Amino acid sequence: MKHHLFVGAGLSALLLAFASSALAAEGDAPSTEVEAIVVYGQGQSRQVQTVTDEQISTAIAGVSPLKVIDMLPGVTFQSADPFGAYEWSTRISIRGFNQNQLGFTLDGVPLGDMSYGNYNGLHISRAIGTEDIGRVELSQGAGALSAPSTSNLGGTLQFFSRDPAETFGGQANLTVGSDNMHRAFLRLESGSLEALGGLRGYVSVADQTTDKWKGGSEQRQRQFDLKAVLPLGEGSLTAFYNRSERREQDYQDMSFEMIGRLGRDWDNAQPNWALAVAAAQAYNTGAALPAPYATIDDAYYAGAGVRDDDLYGATLELPLSDAIGLTATAYHHADEGQGLWWTPYVPSPTWGTPGSTAAPLSIRTTEYDIDRTGLIVGLTAEFGDHQIGAGVWTENNQFDQARRYYAETAARPSRDSLAFQTNPFFTQWAYGFETDTLVAYVQDVWTVTDALKINFGFKTLKVENEVRTITVSDPTRAMAGGIKSEDSFLPQIGAVYDVNDQLQAFAGYTENMGAFVSAATSGPFASQRQSVVDYVAANLDPETSKTFEGGLRFRGDRFKGVVAVYHVTFDNRLLAASTAAPILGLPPVLSNVGSVETNGVEVAGDYEITDALSIYAAYSYNNSEYQDDVLSSTGVVEMATAGKTVVNTPKNLFKVELAYDQDGFFGRLGVSYTGERYYTYENLGGQVDAYTVADLSVGYRFSGTPFLEGLEVQANITNLTDEDYISTIGSGGFAKKDVAGTAQTILPGAPRQIFVTVKKAF
Repeated sequence: MKHHLFVGAGLSALLLAFASSALAAEGDAPSTEVEAIVVYGQGQSRQVQTVTDEQISTAIAGVSPLKVIDMLPGVTFQSADPFGAYEWSTRISIRGFNQNQLGFTLDGVPLGDMSYGNYNGLHISRAIGTEDIGRVELSQGAGALSAPSTSNLGGTLQFFSRDPAETFGGQANLTVGSDNMHRAFLRLESGSLEALGGLRGYVSVADQTTDKWKGGSEQRQRQFDLKAVLPLGEGSLTAFYNRSERREQDYQDMSFEMIGRLGRDWDNAQPNWALAVAAAQAYNTGAALPAPYATIDDAYYAGAGVRDDDLYGATLELPLSDAIGLTATAYHHADEGQGLWWTPYVPSPTWGTPGSTAAPLSIRTTEYDIDRTGLIVGLTAEFGDHQIGAGVWTENNQFDQARRYYAETAARPSRDSLAFQTNPFFTQWAYGFETDTLVAYVQDVWTVTDALKINFGFKTLKVENEVRTITVSDPTRAMAGGIKSEDSFLPQIGAVYDVNDQLQAFAGYTENMGAFVSAATSGPFASQRQSVVDYVAANLDPETSKTFEGGLRFRGDRFKGVVAVYHVTFDNRLLAASTAAPILGLPPVLSNVGSVETNGVEVAGDYEITDALSIYAAYSYNNSEYQDDVLSSTGVVEMATAGKTVVNTPKNLFKVELAYDQDGFFGRLGVSYTGERYYTYENLGGQVDAYTVADLSVGYRFSGTPFLEGLEVQANITNLTDEDYISTIGSGGFAKKDVAGTAQTILPGAPRQIFVTVKKAF
């Protein structure tokens, strides 16, 4: 299949070249100017960059916007699939802060920390269809005071949807590619309806299915997006509703030892049910495991994630006077999800009894339901040279989480791995969490002179987490009570100075705090012990960060760029070390274990070689080190981490992209180098080699006749050179050390994949 697609892509490129030459000779194809690859945060006192929909649209169809922003300085992104959308494997790290220490929003609505099985939000790959994203804005060091997040110790990512068009029309896309991938997208635009006050809106649907690049089964997603904008004089009322139905088959977590013994293409047993049953039976009877198993954790039958999300939001933007403006956003998010594993550690009931049809394994789920509602209100007021801003964000989140087991039959699978499971035979635990969030801020942006602008302000944050026990099989796991994260003064100050028309200097300082997590599988409640909850409430502190950054921006006719330096102090680091294979679900132990010091440099720029050709490059150096050893309660060193490099934090990153757009032809070639990383806290073993990955997109926009107008063909090749590399690390948690290379916590990156998309605007 891959060989045929590679040849097909080559033929497509030749045909496109021929068609392009013919049309150009007729003089019908317009000459276009290549769009800017990155928009720099001119006027911001923080390091900020924006990626536009032009960049997103030339990436592979269905791509996660997280993969697109991997080109920005300071960003490390990994995923085991070519789209960057397989949630178990996606990891983004910015300046040494991991995903659950960053902030994420969509059209101002908080997405939580976007961790797997998120307790307070959802992943961007479920929040909106890729084709409906208008731009992505990244603040590497600290988000704006108004950003609604309680996890943005490091950077903040804000996603913005495309507005409905002013005219009636639509867009239809069809994509096919490697591993039987196919994706269909349709968007219909109402245009401006003058009879309804200029109301305009769109509705879109995307449906994607692809086989895994190794192993059995497939990954599917269906996405529905709806957005409407109603002009209200100088203001507007904007509302959206997005629904996602995602069904993902998992890849098996691997280790270096497994890759050496079994190969990088090894995966879970599916569809070989007989092998999975034989391995489970051998494990539960003490017999020899079937070849090629060395341990029962080499492969399970399958793993999967099933999720349904409904996200609603409405924003009112209204000038109250010439000097005062109001913005208010109300939102609601409902989620139902299950994470599944076929576990040999718990046989189905009656297995082993005479005449039983039960399997020596069962399905273990982690189940979760989210019901959260919030309101964000902001006011701005102009008083002479001062722009005063103030706002408040409040959210109530009801989150239920449970661990359940479902029976299987020995002869053949009796349950669909990509469906919600019902009728469990055992509930190990179930808890209900309520999280109340209140954040307020005030700031002043003072235009001191035409060249100098200063901003200063602070936010106050209070998050209250309450837990109640719904049911537990072990009475010692019952929990009740609450934990609070609170800080009344988290300042932010910055300055921007225009040295001249082309050069701008910026500097800023920000303090942030990350609230405790309300979940039974992470954070203080993951111990599932009342004594630990009480101890955390009385003794542990939330994580905090202090970020200093500054730099220069340059904006010329052909060249635009930025140089930034930063220093970050990360205090009260919370550690919950992995103690066993993730499938066992053993509770981690949480504790404050000291600080991290980070220093770094980021350089990025793009140069328009001609109107049609541009080049972008970014280099980042980051040195993040643990400052303390991890000590036991008696002062004994449990982990010698002082002076060691922070996990999943490469010191060197280099990105380069070449873009071309002229006479209907367009193309982008991106190359990304990621330096060495560790998945061990002590840096003993667990070192992952550096790698370089290239992605290519080429296409042609037709024109000349009514049928050809709006028609576009695009080919994408991911991992162009078929690099054999480790992408995700820490999928099974980070380890103390792994000299033998047996920790199952890495995932190989996808091999070369090829996709072809036909687009038609109408």
